[in-house]
Amino acid sequence: MVQNINEQNTNAQTTAVSEHIFSMLQLEQKLQHADRKQARLYLFCNFMALMIISAYTGMMFSPTVQTAFPTGGDSRKQMNMIFILTLLGCVIFTIYAACLFFRHKSSQLGILMALGASRKRLMPGLFREVILLSSVSSIAGIVAGFPFIGIIWNLFRLFLIDSSDMKLSFDFRCLLVSLLFLLLVMAFSCLTALRYLHKTNIMEVIREEHINEPVKELGKWCGAAGAALLVGGILAGYFVPIIYAHIMQIAIPPAWLNLLWLPAFVGLYMIMLHAVVHGVRSYKKNPYKNLISRSIMKFQGKQTVNNMIIVTLLLAGACFGIFYLPVMLVNSLRTNAAQPYDYLYYYRADQQIPDRSAIEELASKHHLTLKDWGQFEYITLGYGGNHMIMEEDGNHYHKEYWPILTENITLSQDTWNAMTGESLEVPSGTYFCVTNRENTALSVSTSIKHITNMVNRRQRETVYQGLAVYDFPALVNESGCRVISNEDYAYLSDGLTDDWKGAIVQFNIDGKDSYPFASALYHAFVATTNQDCLIGKSYDRVYKIIVNEHGEEYFGDNATEPYLSKLDPSQVDSLAFRLYWKYQPSFRILEKNDFLLSTSVFLMMFLFIFIVCLLTALVICYTRCQTIALNNRYIFDDLKKLGASPAFLAKEVRSQCSSVFQTPSFVGLLIIYLFFALLLYSNDGKIIFGEIITLFVCLGIEILTSMLIYGVYRGTVSAVQKKLGIIVVGK
Repeated sequence: MVQNINEQNTNAQTTAVSEHIFSMLQLEQKLQHADRKQARLYLFCNFMALMIISAYTGMMFSPTVQTAFPTGGDSRKQMNMIFILTLLGCVIFTIYAACLFFRHKSSQLGILMALGASRKRLMPGLFREVILLSSVSSIAGIVAGFPFIGIIWNLFRLFLIDSSDMKLSFDFRCLLVSLLFLLLVMAFSCLTALRYLHKTNIMEVIREEHINEPVKELGKWCGAAGAALLVGGILAGYFVPIIYAHIMQIAIPPAWLNLLWLPAFVGLYMIMLHAVVHGVRSYKKNPYKNLISRSIMKFQGKQTVNNMIIVTLLLAGACFGIFYLPVMLVNSLRTNAAQPYDYLYYYRADQQIPDRSAIEELASKHHLTLKDWGQFEYITLGYGGNHMIMEEDGNHYHKEYWPILTENITLSQDTWNAMTGESLEVPSGTYFCVTNRENTALSVSTSIKHITNMVNRRQRETVYQGLAVYDFPALVNESGCRVISNEDYAYLSDGLTDDWKGAIVQFNIDGKDSYPFASALYHAFVATTNQDCLIGKSYDRVYKIIVNEHGEEYFGDNATEPYLSKLDPSQVDSLAFRLYWKYQPSFRILEKNDFLLSTSVFLMMFLFIFIVCLLTALVICYTRCQTIALNNRYIFDDLKKLGASPAFLAKEVRSQCSSVFQTPSFVGLLIIYLFFALLLYSNDGKIIFGEIITLFVCLGIEILTSMLIYGVYRGTVSAVQKKLGIIVVGK
């Protein structure tokens, strides 16, 4: 009988515990259901962050983009730099989303703890929910990134330009970055969950979402000090590694020098802190103006400052990306306008290029007549120079003068004068470097001491004499062009074979030019060029000979980069061929009409960067404004009860939202504009006319961007007012 009583007691206890567990599960589910709005916000934030990262990496790792962007080139560095900014912004954005989610989740946890649920009991359900939400939103974002790319890419092809280079392909190794980001999101979410579970004060856990996060108030000096640190950090981070590498003679500056950028981030933080605590403008004359919105911003300061920093970085990255487009456009238009003839090209003497009669016959088929025909002889010689020799550690180097180092097109004094119409005097034993009107040629060198015939190794000593100006792109490219005296030319050209000789051709069209003629001549020019001349513009035959004689392999022989390697004649209209072919002709009408075709991948990539960064920044601003307003809804409700008019409440909402939008936008757009101007200046120590035009175009882009941001701001204000139930009569 005693045994039966014990069994009944045990069964009763088990039933009670089961009922308790069941009721706790039901309660937990009901609380989760009540918290679904915050769950949706968390899902949305993770989804957006992973979609952006997935889309960016999908584009960046795409073979289409990798082929177009030269390794080590400025465009690729710019793309990578903006990706780092975007990645940083998305990391902080997801951390913010997780913190916000758990601040609201804390009341649910506190209620369950107060009802007797242990932390051990709550842990499985909490982790299950966090992992489910994080994984679902993140995986959905990763998957959505690829359709997002496809939509933007195909819209670009549909409305702007379509070419063979625009066939998008993916390298799915890009998913590694997205998966690492997913793991980061889940790890941080789980750690945050543990942090809240281990809080000992239950009342503090329940009230967590109502606890303010005020920032430490610094004096009004922090704004000016922040601006000084921001500017100083940018200057130090950019220039010091360059100076250090030059002084220490190293190829790659040490990574620790990147710490010099830190003052810029500290300064940015101080600027945003000043904007949140003290406001953008002074309120000395009217200290009670916008007091409510300023107080809300101040007491929600930590997350607000963090979000404003992210938005600043993203807007800076967006504009930095889109600025590349006017650089390309203005440079193309300027070069095209400065070109002295409609048609300019050069070729080696051992090539069967169409001669004048063949070109005239082709022109007649298009009802055109040639005029101002000029054909001039040139030779290719070896020039000395300072060679950078790497040490055994692979980073340090020393410079050593080599009498034979690089190849250069060489013209005699008489040929130059006949070709340009000038009266240049070139003393024997000297040389002139050819540059364009704005003197931006990278091939100018003042350290040459020897010129060599590469067939019989005849050599002359020489010294730099000055610059000769002619706007023919092929003469100022990587190989460069020199002008020497008639005497030196005759001596050094003796014994050269046809592969070291060539001709420069220039002519105009009598009347209106024809694109079909230019295209037909271009394709005929390529078709009659043999494989030896289908090489990248940086391929240097002289340097190849010299390094081979030193027992080394020429890196250009096995290169995959189009500016160094052999080019495929079947890809004559591809971006790589048109940008990097050594003997690429300059046909004015062809380049003018095919600009978008030739640069389509560059345009698409940087336009995509602009869209992604700007979209992310606007989403963060919108989300933050919604969060601040809704978290402080009780303040607006109390103000209504106290008799505050809808117009007054609407003004406070506008003031609050403007702080989130205004300061990051102004700082981000201003700083990146000044930094971009600094880059243009530091390239060659001057700002040329074309760069001034570029800066004006970039300013126009920033004005349009500001108008778009203002439009989103107005939409955000309306949405917040609607959720707060603020209705302004007559609006």
